[in-house]
Amino acid sequence: MNGESLARQRLSEARSVCVLTGAGISAESGLPTFRGAGGLWREHRVEQLASPQGFARDPQLVWTWYDERRAKHAEVEPNAGHRALAELEARIGDFTLVTQNVDSLHFRAGSRNVLELHGNLREARCNRCAARRPLEPGVRFAGIAHACGGCFRPDIVWFGEALPEDVWKAAVAAAARADVLLVVGTSGQVQPAASLATLAPEGALVVEVNPETTPLSSYAQVTLRGSAADVLPRLVAPGSD
Repeated sequence: MNGESLARQRLSEARSVCVLTGAGISAESGLPTFRGAGGLWREHRVEQLASPQGFARDPQLVWTWYDERRAKHAEVEPNAGHRALAELEARIGDFTLVTQNVDSLHFRAGSRNVLELHGNLREARCNRCAARRPLEPGVRFAGIAHACGGCFRPDIVWFGEALPEDVWKAAVAAAARADVLLVVGTSGQVQPAASLATLAPEGALVVEVNPETTPLSSYAQVTLRGSAADVLPRLVAPGSD
């Protein structure tokens, strides 16, 4: 039995599945990966755009860049890889999708049990009292001040910040009980997210879906070299053997 057939069989039998996704799956929808994101990213250091210190120095610059990213997210659609994971969730009793992405494409594809490790661009939160509000198209910089004296910022985990504790604990628990752990479109270089691939219990099958070898490849019993949009629909399709 080849690797793809084994992965398909184990998914069909699994009671618990955990999926970790990274920027690669959204790149197939036309979104550039974070470090290749064009626009202001080419002209400013990460500390200026994605850190508490950068926000304190120039909140308008930070908001301008994130509004640009939100506009790009709105221009694209979930791809076949996103949709395949939503189909898989509908068949598995215990299914958890852990993503490093902030683009909401998994939600738009129909996934529901999604843990967003790095936050999202659907909401803003106050940097002082943690109050939240939905983000409307076109951020009005004059409206980011909050009554408590703080400022609304994107609900994103910035460099130097810890992941939300409740989200991280839920992700660790999901990986540790999974029968199958899918690692899709992630470089495996961002910690602690990448460490989830090492937490699968004994007897679980770890499957990596990525066009290239990554630091996580050595933890996978099955490595499928291809795009998520090509590979995942084949893994999820019932009765394809």
